[in-house]
Amino acid sequence: MNGSCLQLEENPIEDAISRIRFAPASNNLLISSWDTNLRLYDVDRSRLIFEASGEAALLDCCFQGESAAFSAASDCSITRYDLHLGTKDFFGNHDDLATCVEYSDETGQIVSGGWDKKIKCWDSRSTKGLTCVNSVSVGVKSISLSGFTAMVAVGVSVKMYDLRKFNKSVDSKCVEIQIECIRPYLNQGFAAGSTDGRVALKYFNPSSQNTNGYAFRCQPKSKEKRDYFAAVNDIVFSPSNFGDFVTGDNKGFVTIWNAQSKRRVYEMPKFENSIASLSYNHGGEFLAVASSYTYREENELEIPPRIYIQEMDDKYIGSFSTGSSK
Repeated sequence: MNGSCLQLEENPIEDAISRIRFAPASNNLLISSWDTNLRLYDVDRSRLIFEASGEAALLDCCFQGESAAFSAASDCSITRYDLHLGTKDFFGNHDDLATCVEYSDETGQIVSGGWDKKIKCWDSRSTKGLTCVNSVSVGVKSISLSGFTAMVAVGVSVKMYDLRKFNKSVDSKCVEIQIECIRPYLNQGFAAGSTDGRVALKYFNPSSQNTNGYAFRCQPKSKEKRDYFAAVNDIVFSPSNFGDFVTGDNKGFVTIWNAQSKRRVYEMPKFENSIASLSYNHGGEFLAVASSYTYREENELEIPPRIYIQEMDDKYIGSFSTGSSK
């Protein structure tokens, strides 16, 4: 199997993993799961350094710098955690499942979405908290931030908001796929993964050299020229290799692609379960892969979730580029 597996025998993850995220400046890995626990794992020292349990399944998590984190939960709550003091506090709520949460370093805002068809913006620096609520046509499945832009997946479209004037969307791009996840492509655009196994890459400001974007099907090499419709559960862009991004699907495949060449760079051996989430560390040296059932398919294996850490050093990346293209 790929990489080393996090050792969590003393505090095993007892239900599906919803999200993993490396910290902004360290190799601490934040883990949210359906077992109601938020965990913080020190990858360098191979030890669990924080754990907080709750009353509901955690559906998403994010960092606020290195010292705090937020979670979105199935009981509609948004919770803030002080990772140094080991405490947690209720921060806010939705009227239905809170599905996603993001923190903006640029503005100090927390942006959350839920099945209540609402996008909420909170000011972490104000005692008033909630500053804006926007409504959309369907439940929100995914949100990502890029600078001052908030990108919200709404069905087959992505609505974009300026965090400095969040009262209405400033643009909307139709990607013509049912979106499962949306992730920023630096400050150039975004990639959206679909429920049927496709990825659409769109640019904010298309130039004469590149069109508005393109879409392709993330088929494993062994499945080429066959019907393959596994949902793309997560996408992450490499912070160290410009244009490279990784997709993880619901059949257990993790594949590295290049946005410029539009080609497959490398495909990892199939994992034992669905790929629930992916995360690069801040320098791009490590890729974390969460192999876990996701409650999205009837035939998923309900074996214990695992998180693998793949070292992405220069030699390894080099072997990707020279040893396996498309």
